[in-house]
Amino acid sequence: MTQNVFIFGAGYSGKAIAAARPAGTAVSGTTRSPEKLESLRRAGIAPHLFDGTHLTSETAEALADTTHLVVSAAPGEGGDPVLAAAQETIGSAMPRLEWIGYLSTVGVYGDHQGAWVDETTECRPVSGRSRARVAAEAAWLALGAETGLPVAVLRLSGIYGPGRNAFVNLEQGTAKRLIKAGQVFNRIHVADIAGALWHIAGRGAGGAFNVTDDEPAPPQDVVAHAARLMGVAPPPEIPFETAQLSPMARSFYGENKRVSNAKLKAEGYQLRFSDYRAALGAMWADGSWRGAGDADARSPMRSD
Repeated sequence: MTQNVFIFGAGYSGKAIAAARPAGTAVSGTTRSPEKLESLRRAGIAPHLFDGTHLTSETAEALADTTHLVVSAAPGEGGDPVLAAAQETIGSAMPRLEWIGYLSTVGVYGDHQGAWVDETTECRPVSGRSRARVAAEAAWLALGAETGLPVAVLRLSGIYGPGRNAFVNLEQGTAKRLIKAGQVFNRIHVADIAGALWHIAGRGAGGAFNVTDDEPAPPQDVVAHAARLMGVAPPPEIPFETAQLSPMARSFYGENKRVSNAKLKAEGYQLRFSDYRAALGAMWADGSWRGAGDADARSPMRSD
């Protein structure tokens, strides 16, 4: 029988997941914006509108035939919007459902002052959005225990890829080299989000997995490497203390940790891009760094 995947929140990562689908897999997905329905169609995703509160009859019909559910919608002040709208449907009206994947963030770990963390590390989130993620993770895992379905929580590092990377920031003049002593971040290329998800889903695995690269690195190093590949001068170094940053951007620098991907590798997944140098080099060589021009690919991210 056909494998049917439904993605709540089919944005940047969701489109990459759809593009990497195994042969014979049908993909449906949601957006909140009617203007984005056509971009989902172009990405090979059967589009659905989801307002964050109610399921349409068309969405409920698609869910009834879904074998793999992927949730890439962020929780809000009222909790997880997909659980609020679809928990009863998931529990009683999705007879073909085999597996659930929830895309979370390594932000759930909070600040560990540069120490290594893995899936057994205590979550002590700093920001309100990360606290909401911890609660959402727990709710999805509880639903899995209640229904007997495997639920995989994919904790993602800083996402980059075509259209969303240091090359684009340099070209647009928005790249910064902020210097904060000892600060490192992990990253993950969007192709490895897709690859890891399909790998974990194919094994029917559940539990938490850090989906991250091998090398936590200072963000200014990423910008400098991209500038070298482009043959342009890197932006000047700016001390973190004097940098003009949005509250969200500044909050990223309030968390410092090195994230291990050992569990993901033990599950048998091999990273396509093990570090930022491999990924930036490949994107520069094949020209994919510019992306396809979707607005989703230019959504805000960290300064690297």
